[in-house]
Amino acid sequence: MIAYDISIQYMIAGYGTALGVLALYLVSLLLRWRRLKRDLQTLEELQSK
Repeated sequence: MIAYDISIQYMIAGYGTALGVLALYLVSLLLRWRRLKRDLQTLEELQSK
């Protein structure tokens, strides 16, 4: 059986990894959203011309 101290370290590492991946995903979504808004604005400008 794994010692309590080691298992706590694994748990913290697991949560840290999961939160890190989630943060990267949210940043990716934010960047995509900004790019999408910019593309939509460009298309609307082209359409109005």
